[in-house]
Amino acid sequence: MLSDIELLLKLQVIDYDLGELERSKEYIPDMMENLKREIKESEELFQKTEKELSESKVMQKNLELEISTRQEELKKLQTQMMSIKTNKEYDALISQIDSVKEAISDRETQVLELIEKIEKLNGSIDDYRKNAEESRVQNEKQLAVLQEKMDSVGSKVSIKQDERHRIEVQVPKRTMSIYERVRKNRGGDVVVTVKKRASGSCYKALPPHRIQEIKRGDQIITCDNCGRMLVWIDGESE
Repeated sequence: MLSDIELLLKLQVIDYDLGELERSKEYIPDMMENLKREIKESEELFQKTEKELSESKVMQKNLELEISTRQEELKKLQTQMMSIKTNKEYDALISQIDSVKEAISDRETQVLELIEKIEKLNGSIDDYRKNAEESRVQNEKQLAVLQEKMDSVGSKVSIKQDERHRIEVQVPKRTMSIYERVRKNRGGDVVVTVKKRASGSCYKALPPHRIQEIKRGDQIITCDNCGRMLVWIDGESE
């Protein structure tokens, strides 16, 4: 019967590996999506900054052109002051001049703000470009590795299933039935080592006569509390 326990322990390892392979079908795609999202986000940040910098430079040029046009307009209005004949004309012209001066001052303020903004964008865009490139290169390498793993899952599952079948046919049907029932209902390990004379799963203490039965290894002993199969391994079970 000890050989049956040994077979079940091997079966348990295979079932664990199969479980990991099945779980990898879920977490590998998630990991790949995260890597792709990192590439996209870093690239979008660079492109957004690059666009914002370009638009800011165009806006600065347009404002400077408008300022130049307004300054020419101001010179003409100031020249007209020499030909003013009435107070009404004077007041109207002064109002125009003040309006143009205010517009020039407003545009100059906007230019100063844009210059400051452009300096900040220039200071960060190289870092964003570098980060985007590094993210693409590094993440694409990881994506290739993960894709390779994903592509190999199917063949690995088939190999493990074949190994499982070869062991399963060697285990008595009744023992196999107990194993499958516990695995389905409890999850995790089915065969557990006795630890400090207690179940290695639920830690319920085992009576002396049960310990002796487990040590003999001539029958399948299950825990009355958790239902798992118990095995004695010298050095671990004391």
